[in-house]
Amino acid sequence: MSEQTSATASRGRPKDPAKRQAILDAAKGLFLTQGFAGTSMDAVAAEAGVSKLTVYSHFSDKETLFTAAIEAKCENQMPLPIFALEAGDSIGEVLKRVGVAFLAMIDGVEAINLMRVLCAVASREPEMAQLFFEAGPRRTLGEMERLLRRAVELEMLRMEDPAAAAEQFFGMLMGCRHMQVLIGCCEPPTESEIRERVDKIVQLFLRAYRT
Repeated sequence: MSEQTSATASRGRPKDPAKRQAILDAAKGLFLTQGFAGTSMDAVAAEAGVSKLTVYSHFSDKETLFTAAIEAKCENQMPLPIFALEAGDSIGEVLKRVGVAFLAMIDGVEAINLMRVLCAVASREPEMAQLFFEAGPRRTLGEMERLLRRAVELEMLRMEDPAAAAEQFFGMLMGCRHMQVLIGCCEPPTESEIRERVDKIVQLFLRAYRT
């Protein structure tokens, strides 16, 4: 039986969550240091302490593994319930919750290191950059757009283009500070600095879109 056939057959077995997490952790580290092209499934298996067949039983190929690693990072710091909005909720508090989680994520050490790697290799590895965008920024923008559409339905906000408003919200949050952190001109913001910035941006956003 070939390796690929064995891997396909093993996908029907119960998956071990601990091994899956070990594979994801190994993959994140290798993608950060070796880039997308320089990371092999063999290397991920060795780093995770599992067989290559085990890696393939959880992730069908390197693209799927990279996407899962990015999605896991986003889900860990910005889980989908963070975008929940129900009647009776304060739209301002929900926006602050999202904003604080977003800045803490993008200015975190792992995120900054990944962005530096992407900037360095994007011209040579456009596939890696595209996979990152789809699994990370596009996911976050999509969830924010759904949140804003929900706010419009509940008559908390008024806007014609929730997708554009989602980009505006995150763009204002990032500002110049994120670029400075990315290129090493300043330290990441502290928790108190994040909350202060988020409060100001949410106030501006609500002035523009509150009903």
